[in-house]
Amino acid sequence: MAKKLIGDPIDRIDGKQKVTGSARYSADIKHPGLVHGVLVMSTIPTGRIQKIDTTETLRLPGVLAVMSHENAPKLGGMDKNKTSQVATDRVLHVFQDNVVHYNNQPIAMVIADTFERAVEGASLVRVTYDAQPYKPELPANIKSAQTPKQLPRYDDQVDTLRGDMKKGMTEATAKLEATYRTPTQFHNALEPHALLSVWEGDKLTIYNATQGISANQKRVAELFGIPKENVRVITQFLGGGFGSKGTTFSQSILGPMAAKLVNKPVKLVLKREHMFGMVGSRSATVQAMMAGATATGQLTAMSHDTVAQTGTMDDFMEPGGTITRMLYACPNLATTHKFIKANVGYTSPMRAPGEAPGVVALECAIDELATQLKMDPLQFRLVNYAETDPHKNLPYTSKSLRECYQQGADKFGWSKRPAQARATRDGNYLIGTGMATTVYPVNRGESSAMLRLNTDGTVRLETATQDLGTGTFTIMTQIAADILGLSPDIVTLGAGDSNYPEAVGSGGSRTTVTTGSAVAEAAEDVLKQLKKMAYSDKKSPLYAAAAADLVAQNGRLESKSNPTKGESLTSLLKRNGNKPVEATVKSTSGAEKDNYSMNAFGAVFVEVRVDEALGEVRVSRMLATIAAGKIVNEKTARSQILGGMVWGVSMALHEYAARDQRTGRVMNPNLAEYHVPVNADIRNIDAFFIEENDEIVNPAGVKGIGEIGIVGTVSAIANAVYHATGKRHYELPITVETVIG
Repeated sequence: MAKKLIGDPIDRIDGKQKVTGSARYSADIKHPGLVHGVLVMSTIPTGRIQKIDTTETLRLPGVLAVMSHENAPKLGGMDKNKTSQVATDRVLHVFQDNVVHYNNQPIAMVIADTFERAVEGASLVRVTYDAQPYKPELPANIKSAQTPKQLPRYDDQVDTLRGDMKKGMTEATAKLEATYRTPTQFHNALEPHALLSVWEGDKLTIYNATQGISANQKRVAELFGIPKENVRVITQFLGGGFGSKGTTFSQSILGPMAAKLVNKPVKLVLKREHMFGMVGSRSATVQAMMAGATATGQLTAMSHDTVAQTGTMDDFMEPGGTITRMLYACPNLATTHKFIKANVGYTSPMRAPGEAPGVVALECAIDELATQLKMDPLQFRLVNYAETDPHKNLPYTSKSLRECYQQGADKFGWSKRPAQARATRDGNYLIGTGMATTVYPVNRGESSAMLRLNTDGTVRLETATQDLGTGTFTIMTQIAADILGLSPDIVTLGAGDSNYPEAVGSGGSRTTVTTGSAVAEAAEDVLKQLKKMAYSDKKSPLYAAAAADLVAQNGRLESKSNPTKGESLTSLLKRNGNKPVEATVKSTSGAEKDNYSMNAFGAVFVEVRVDEALGEVRVSRMLATIAAGKIVNEKTARSQILGGMVWGVSMALHEYAARDQRTGRVMNPNLAEYHVPVNADIRNIDAFFIEENDEIVNPAGVKGIGEIGIVGTVSAIANAVYHATGKRHYELPITVETVIG
């Protein structure tokens, strides 16, 4: 029986490979004659390297070389090693000088015939430094914060103002001023970064753990000063990325440099402790909120001032205030963004950059204002519901947030919630419930796809996208099959390789939006050719039919008005030259981005149990309801939302990097002490989707869902903890110490 298409929770096409262990990730790739690289990291936060002593290392059997600034190949494109308008193009540390910008920065690489010998060799390298004064992280130096030139998304304004803040606050009955702090979070995907670099003459092949194959190809070629066509990037499988593998960080250049130095294929796999600095982190933030509302709950004014931190070598700004500009109908509103520079590793995109920490401040402030007015938090949000985007002054392509509120509240049992904090107890446990709005913009880049309908009725689809583990490969086949009226089983996909048509990186919840639209447009093009072939063919049952009356389904073209008239696609092709029908399409945004505001919306409802004596917080129930356009695969989509919610638990209650304030070094660079949730931390968790048909947003009719799951979850947990205990928390994570302190 043929599988259903759009919306059906079909299994992943790569599921069998993953559960049987036959899937090959970048660290699994083998090549004749490969050798291993292991990094040596700095142990000071800032200064210069005076000497690198490799004497003991080079005495070890099997050690081929120690690459450092003293002998590293010079890169022809290093003049482009600077902060870019593209958030994924960063200043890199690739051994071109002796400057140290942060503790745990790569400063050398030992290359040996086995991984074990490379590890031992790295441990024997001795480095002498000229250390310089350390610039600490936030909240230090907050008074000297500077305004960035831009935010990561080129069309986001750095600062905004509408209306009259002073007038708005004067009109307010209830007023709030509060400061919220979120900590640095470090990227720790299950699969650490890894790559195998192989030179063949002047051509380079990299088997890289990247969530941006095409972007990685361009950046590597740019820095080596070679044509893009000379670089091939392959990512067969990816064990999570979350933003970290979207940026081309130093290892993507260091691996090929080492391969060139020793003239052998080099495999470089980062250790877990290397994740704490060189491959990105979510910036710590200090966010000042001010808000006012009338006695009936109408917002009169709101301001959101974000201070973040970035490395001394970089200008990345965490855009915390962008959602505040558009989420609620508030006539007077101001947002600002500033950063300090510190001797920390890269701050960079991490799942919902800007939105995740920014909505913590926004939705906690909204909750507190509602409490002041003795209003139900959900009702307060409905009073301030924005029918159109108040920041852009544009209509939405679609917005089903009201339905998310109502259906989510009904399923969660929100109406039974007591208004008073500390009102519900179960033995030693205080029980509280909280909710928050979640939202994420629709980001669309540029992608290409090739689709070919073969004469035997099978389909070949090619695009240089990658699958982070979210099910991208599966849903691309579903989109193509749905338009052509075929089963996804007969669509074969060529992807994960820069040799295929260029595709956007998987970040900003834009893969299905962008590459899915390219696939949809390519399939529509092929379908258009088939229709023309049918109505122009005198031997076809559909001769002279109107194109609008023709529909593809079950491997046939049929008349909608008379389904008995039709023929199989294979017979149509056989009669018309027996040649495949093919289309290659480049898809990019159109006028919709200028005429509409495009966002996915949702609501998150949470119940917590707080041990009054011990301060332990347990999240006992979580429910998300999401409106995100067409849901291509309900199974993979729901998994994405649940995964984001789990990360919300992590951000709210667990993740904290302890930094030595003398040396700037993270003291818990491992998953034993850098805490993230485990199975026992996640109890009752669920998510469902509101049906939403959006024909404007893009050709695929979809909105991104990779990041929206985390955005509101953190605030909902914090609001539930307040409802349980009567105590507000203004700093994350919420821990035993802060609950009972």
